[in-house]
Formats: sequence, structure tokens, C-alpha cells
Amino acid sequence: MIVEPAQAGELAAVMNVLDGADLAIEVGHVEQAIGAEQVLLARSRAGTVLAALVGCAREDSTRIEAIAVRPGRRGQGIGTALIRAAGERWGTLTAEFDPPLAPFYRQAGFEIEGTDRCHGRRWP
Repeated sequence: MIVEPAQAGELAAVMNVLDGADLAIEVGHVEQAIGAEQVLLARSRAGTVLAALVGCAREDSTRIEAIAVRPGRRGQGIGTALIRAAGERWGTLTAEFDPPLAPFYRQAGFEIEGTDRCHGRRWP
């Protein structure tokens, strides 16, 4: 597996993965994030997009706006690899997510607060 920034012509591939996970994120927002080099993709060795992470640079961190792994590839460490790569590139990461996702974010190194809607932070 290879993790690398999404390129300008890959908007459809990114949206395909995000839509497959039922994530509500605007195409225009993702397009801007690609242009700002704030979208990472995990690819198979053959080049197939397996997962995507959309970030948003903040003053002191990068917020994970969306992360999705193709359903057939979940549970293989791909999402965790994306988070590690994002942390290496962007430093401190933050995220807001539903409680059922807390175990995923915790094992990816986030410190988590909240119960109705969770907030997490991962330091480099």
C-alpha cells in the first residue's frame, strides 16, 4: 500500500470512496482540499484508491474532515496508516466523530473527550 497526496484529476476517485462511506462532505470542499494538498489517498500497488483522508489546516493543527476506507478493505490498518501519514505531514491532528468510532481513533493515537459527540487530538 502507498499513501500519497491526491492530485487535481482525482476528485472523482476521492468522492467515490467518501460517498461509499455515506460521508456528507461537499465536492467543492474536497476539491479545495486537494488543491491545498490536504487530501491523502491510500492506494494498492496497482494504483486503486483504497481510502481517503480529507484534512483542513487550522492555526495550530489539521482537522480531519473525513476519512473513509472502501468497505471490503476495512479492518486492514489502512485508515490507521492514513492517520499516521497525516500526522507525519501535518503534525497535530484533531477530529470530531460519533462515539462508535472512538475505538478506531483511540488506537490511532488520539486522546478522546466527550460522549454524545467525541473530540480527539493526536500529537506528533
